Amino acid sequence: MSDLTRLTLKAALDGLKAKSFSSEEITKAFVANIDAANPRLNAYVVQTTDKAVAMARASDARIAKGEGGALEGAPLGIKDLFCTDCVQTTAGSNMLRGFVPPYESTVTANLWRDGAVMLGKLNMDE
Repeated sequence: MSDLTRLTLKAALDGLKAKSFSSEEITKAFVANIDAANPRLNAYVVQTTDKAVAMARASDARIAKGEGGALEGAPLGIKDLFCTDCVQTTAGSNMLRGFVPPYESTVTANLWRDGAVMLGKLNMDE
């Protein structure tokens, strides 16, 4: 696959199921793009590279066993609006800078249950 970051979500999920590439490969491709573009774009307020790679490896193990959820192995950016356990959440506010929730929002808990991989927290600004 030439550019994994250009795939639609459906194409990425299909490729993961077909084992055309691994979750770790597609996750690392996205991480490389984020590293290259984020200084200019400021799209991510928090990158969770180590967490993403660990989640991707766990997804690859579930895929290898024929298990996994509807989003298994798909790397996603999470809007900074949603609380994520042990990852800073500011909702775009300086007042909340440094807030690290000790719990997971229902939205993100459902994403992780279904096998999604967290690349980081997306900026709330336009």
